[in-house]
Amino acid sequence: MLRVGNSVIELVKGDITELEVDSIVNAANSKLKMGGGVAGAILRKGGWSIQEECDRIGYCPVGGAVITGAGKLKARYVIHAVGPRMGEGDEDNKLRNATLNSLKLAEQHQVKSIAFPAISTGIFGYPKDRCAKIMLRTTVEYLQKGSGIGRVIFCLYDDETYKTFEEELEIIKKELSLE
Repeated sequence: MLRVGNSVIELVKGDITELEVDSIVNAANSKLKMGGGVAGAILRKGGWSIQEECDRIGYCPVGGAVITGAGKLKARYVIHAVGPRMGEGDEDNKLRNATLNSLKLAEQHQVKSIAFPAISTGIFGYPKDRCAKIMLRTTVEYLQKGSGIGRVIFCLYDDETYKTFEEELEIIKKELSLE
């Protein structure tokens, strides 16, 4: 756990669809079609109404984010963040923007707690260590400016990803204590 201003960043290993938070983030594609991975799990547990809302929105550019209701999930909202596919170019900046736009969208909807997966590390092939570095550092920078979001959780599905995020969070903690 890391305290940043009035907010905390936490790491959790498990199923993002089971978390009791205001919003969960879906690792989405630009067409907002929910198939496998995190999106598939959200669709299975949250119900078809989430996909129907996505269909009405229709499109979101890489690096962008849109919000829908959360259907039958414990969360109130699903924020669909479109991360980069490895090899498409400018991936780090696109992931930074997807993270930042998710946080801004959460703030606009008075979300007090939000849970992120490791965006783009599944079928999109983004390296987990780079993902951890970019997502965690973008979140810290955002929260340092002051935020109404009290809890930011990174919900990581497997041991390897959890360990990667944990190691990066420790590096950030050391850097922040030196400032």
